[in-house]
Amino acid sequence: MAHPRPFRFGIQLADAANAADWAEMARKAEDLGYSSLFVPDHFGSQLAPAPALVAAADATRDLRVGTLVLDNDYKHPVVTAKEMATVDLLSDGRLELGIGAGWMTSDYDQSGIPMDPPGVRVDRLEEGIAVLKGLFAPGPFSFEGTHYTIHELDGQPVPTQRPHPPFLVGGGGPRVLALAGREADIVGINPALRTGAIDATAAQDGVAATTDRKVAWVREAAGDRYDDIEINLLVFVCVVTDDRSSMIEAMAPTFGLPPEEVTGYPHVWVGNVDEICDHLVAARDRWDASYHVIQGAEAMQAAAPIVARLAGA
Repeated sequence: MAHPRPFRFGIQLADAANAADWAEMARKAEDLGYSSLFVPDHFGSQLAPAPALVAAADATRDLRVGTLVLDNDYKHPVVTAKEMATVDLLSDGRLELGIGAGWMTSDYDQSGIPMDPPGVRVDRLEEGIAVLKGLFAPGPFSFEGTHYTIHELDGQPVPTQRPHPPFLVGGGGPRVLALAGREADIVGINPALRTGAIDATAAQDGVAATTDRKVAWVREAAGDRYDDIEINLLVFVCVVTDDRSSMIEAMAPTFGLPPEEVTGYPHVWVGNVDEICDHLVAARDRWDASYHVIQGAEAMQAAAPIVARLAGA
């Protein structure tokens, strides 16, 4: 990119002991310089996304709130549109709407929701995004698709951000990343989760050379709008240490990768503050990745010096 985007950082949090604990974590994220707080969308031990985001927004001043990411299969997009427009309205326009095709096999198995083949889920996601955008736009909206049919529905409430809250779409395969390149404002470059679980197979799909190909898929699909897209990376591991090499040696077997692959792994931060900052600058130079999302309250605190140094730079 001719003019790289400034760095910004998000935190993904899933659970809290009570309302005060959740509000305190949101305020801490804002105080530490994080741009956004994201909530995932699974059926295990986590808060429901929509009310959690409203509570986080209510506890803060400027912190953006978002879903990382809603599973399109779990709710009809008409319901999602109403919920997310409400979140955007009640947060005074701070929503980032992450939505995906679904991937976690255990969620589907435990809930009884049918898990269709990947191609069907991506087709449904594409239609779902069209419905969401249509309902966020002014006036009655109609849609006739394979999966959804909408008749003259005027989406209400109207989201504060116009024409709609920024969409975040991520993935690891060519079809979903091409869809993201065409439709999303923020594109997450992720390992492909072909087994329906986070395992060594997924980890091996996240190496630097594979990330090169994934960004190229996004760029090709986006065309002239590529420079308007924000590239996002989810951070799986954040360890601030003065003994980077030993930590990487210890981690490599878990990833099923040689240490040299882990050293340049896009989704892993290991090293002292200077080393991690250099890693992020290199990631922006190579992949245009300027938006990084850390996972968990402990990592939020550990990464604070990196956020303090690079946010906005």
